[in-house]
Amino acid sequence: MKPFSHINLSQSMLANLDKLAYHTMTPVQEAALPPVLKGKDLLVQAKTGSGKTAAFGIGLLEQLKIESFQLQSLVLCPTRELALQVADELRRLARFKSHIKILTLTGGMNQHKQEQSLTHQPHIVVGTPGRIAKLLKRESLLVDNLTSFVLDEADRMLDMGFIEDIREIMDFLPDHRQNLCFSATFPEEIKALGRDFMNDPREITVDIFHGKEAIEQHFYKVPVEERGRAVVSLLGEYKPSSALIFCNTKDACRRLSEEMTSYGLSNLSLHGDLEQKERNEVLIRFSNGSCPYLVATDVAARGLDIGRMEAVINYNLPFEPETYIHRIGRTGRAGESGQAFSLVKEGEEFRIDRLRELMKRDITPEKLDTSQADSVKPVSPGMVTLKIAAGRKDKISAGHIVGAITGSGEIDGNDLGQIDRLDRASYVAVKKNRADLALRIMRESSIKGRRYKASLLGNSKPSGPSHT
Repeated sequence: MKPFSHINLSQSMLANLDKLAYHTMTPVQEAALPPVLKGKDLLVQAKTGSGKTAAFGIGLLEQLKIESFQLQSLVLCPTRELALQVADELRRLARFKSHIKILTLTGGMNQHKQEQSLTHQPHIVVGTPGRIAKLLKRESLLVDNLTSFVLDEADRMLDMGFIEDIREIMDFLPDHRQNLCFSATFPEEIKALGRDFMNDPREITVDIFHGKEAIEQHFYKVPVEERGRAVVSLLGEYKPSSALIFCNTKDACRRLSEEMTSYGLSNLSLHGDLEQKERNEVLIRFSNGSCPYLVATDVAARGLDIGRMEAVINYNLPFEPETYIHRIGRTGRAGESGQAFSLVKEGEEFRIDRLRELMKRDITPEKLDTSQADSVKPVSPGMVTLKIAAGRKDKISAGHIVGAITGSGEIDGNDLGQIDRLDRASYVAVKKNRADLALRIMRESSIKGRRYKASLLGNSKPSGPSHT
């Protein structure tokens, strides 16, 4: 893999990439960045976790006219979670220059406040199709000076029925602009859309599938009524420090989460019924090590920045074979190894056949002994999340938070883990045996001369198995 210095980037960008430990380009970055920097239109197909955000983000930021406070780049994402993740990554990449304004505009957030934030135009907007279309119609979002348009996870847009919204949005955009379309798969509808709005796009295909060496994949024949026990057995046998377990419906999510809790396995669930605040907190607690297992529908399958994941379990096989690729792509990322386990019920042989055809590999479902579920030991996380009612809009930095918690000398910086800051709240992972002390310190301390409310977010903490 080639270093970022191999391509024509500014010294300030190279220095920032070095600070972020981005030393060498991933295959998709190596293939896409040079034409992006030249202003070419691209159709890029690459697997989940391949570094697509940096592949277009570095190019957008390098071409930005920072002195011009007008919207220059619009990035569309299929979900709020992905939009927030992409915006955060762009902000990290944008540290090479000051005064770059990046705004997230998604559904589920206060539209009036979003319109107020647009009175001072951002350089880059990352948003979801429905909200962006609405703001364009209200003439709150001005795109006269737009130079770049990005579709991220384009096939997911198609799955979620956003194509008409996207076409409507494109009617507002200037004719002369750079168009970038990134996706894990390219069904014919996406290719047709690309032909309609792109100018002689270059097609790039890199790392579509996850190799055997990266992800160890297993398929098990399991009766429907034994699936919960099968999940517990797999977690007990392989003992992954973190696992994402996929269900096809929110009801299945709830049932599995309750069954895992009955076996003493601390877990969280993520599905469409959760409010945005709840989703944010679930993902933060999972990614920072405060909970080892996340039970989710496919709302979590794409693009979420959950860090290193040791295992993915398909409680239900997905309806589409491409979705399987997206799901297992949450593990085995950035050169790490991972494991993927899928439960197959009777009558699903046709789904296995479609996976064989798509991945061009043999798949032979194995037998699984679920009796060991009864001897699985309860799992409790080593970290707890401390929530502080202050965030980015309060001008609170991670350094301020660390200083407030460690200032008395009672807690060491090594007792703290990941820190996540949202607009009006911050979340700190604290070692479990220091969490109560950290909470007391925060309630007695001030940040920049002001005290803020603090609380501990509780995980499910069953004392032991209760299924017998």
